[in-house]
Amino acid sequence: MPRTRNESGPGDQSAARAGTRERTGGRGAAGAVQSVDRAVSVLEILARHGEAGVTEIAEELDVHKSTAFRLLGVLENRGLVAQAKDRGKYYLGAGVLRLAGAAAVRLDISQEGVPVCREVADELGETVNIAVLDDDAAVNIMQARGTAAVTAQNWLGRRTPLHATSSGKVLLAHLPPTLREGLLARPLHRFTERTVTGAPTLRAELRAVVEQGYGVTLEELELGLAAVAAPVRSHDGEVIAAISVSGPVYRLGPDRLTEVAERTVAAGAELSRRMGYGF
Repeated sequence: MPRTRNESGPGDQSAARAGTRERTGGRGAAGAVQSVDRAVSVLEILARHGEAGVTEIAEELDVHKSTAFRLLGVLENRGLVAQAKDRGKYYLGAGVLRLAGAAAVRLDISQEGVPVCREVADELGETVNIAVLDDDAAVNIMQARGTAAVTAQNWLGRRTPLHATSSGKVLLAHLPPTLREGLLARPLHRFTERTVTGAPTLRAELRAVVEQGYGVTLEELELGLAAVAAPVRSHDGEVIAAISVSGPVYRLGPDRLTEVAERTVAAGAELSRRMGYGF
């Protein structure tokens, strides 16, 4: 029986929904994912061709020129693409180099840090980590466990708070003052009764970290956990990571912390040398 003007079958309804999504560019999560996918495709196109115009990019993405122009505008605002004003062509911006450089630094530290972490872990018997700054947290990108740390938890890949970890305090202490104060202005979460949550007290600790060359935490993140960390520097002297030794307080008590701190500082200096510092 033929359908009336207001009737439609399942296939027609699906087609209509698809058409609506195409016209609107997608809504909600699906639309956001599609936009991210297209933005990444733009970067890949520019990486492949060196430079390209809006029309060329729109054709490769199979989208309207206005859509391509909006994507390029967002990427340009973030410094990921730039435009040659005389030709109107777009090319990869300095922001891509910044991201690539950050990724390369992490990769280099992970590779160069393996023998350093392994040696310290074998010597002290404790867990050794390398952490880098990730916005408002320290992320562990390399870990080695000593013989006494067989049952220690895995810190690899974990984001840990800056104010409650030894690595975090080292990274925080060496930030530019404006960035450091911005982070200290945020509410500081209390993890244990020993967590430092007062900005004035933490500022004093961070000054001590810079002066003595290492940071210490005793049961500030977890009860029973102690840690010591030292800075790792790049070729230009900038602190790009922290190397830490952690273990239970009954093994890393005050009587042993000095020894562990000295070894950690030496490990930080060795890894800094491997990263080009001092040459």
